[in-house]
Amino acid sequence: MKASSSVTQAAEFTAFVRETGTQLHHAAMLLTGDHHLAEDLTQATYAKVFVSWRRVQAADSPLAYARTTLLNTFLSHRRLRRSGERPGDLTPPDEGHEPDPGTRLDLLEALRTLAPLDRAIVVLRYWEDRSVAETAADLGLTETTVRTRARRALQRLRPLVDIPERTFP
Repeated sequence: MKASSSVTQAAEFTAFVRETGTQLHHAAMLLTGDHHLAEDLTQATYAKVFVSWRRVQAADSPLAYARTTLLNTFLSHRRLRRSGERPGDLTPPDEGHEPDPGTRLDLLEALRTLAPLDRAIVVLRYWEDRSVAETAADLGLTETTVRTRARRALQRLRPLVDIPERTFP
């Protein structure tokens, strides 16, 4: 029976990865600004989620659990500063449906100028379209902190990328 249970759990986890992989990879891409680092971050996130899969399945939202794991993994990696190496070619993956690749590259470059926590807040609030409350809960911050840091981060991004004032609160 135990082997059957493991096979079922592995199949459920595989289905979860197929269902959420693109969304988490896009978030990782925005957080890291690098395709290869985004793949590493996504893979590390799924490895952590797999280890705790029984608990994750029992959670109200396995996707929210995975997203929080992604953010924590990103922030932990940035704090560790294990490697000062930066890949020379930062070519985004060819997805064939981007309206303006130049704008995307400008955005990724501008996001790199933000501190990791500010970057995470901007990605969650405006790319993932999460509420202030959800973003605060995911990052373990107060809602006021999220609003303040998001506003300041957007003020730093606006001169770097053509972001109209009315686009973001």
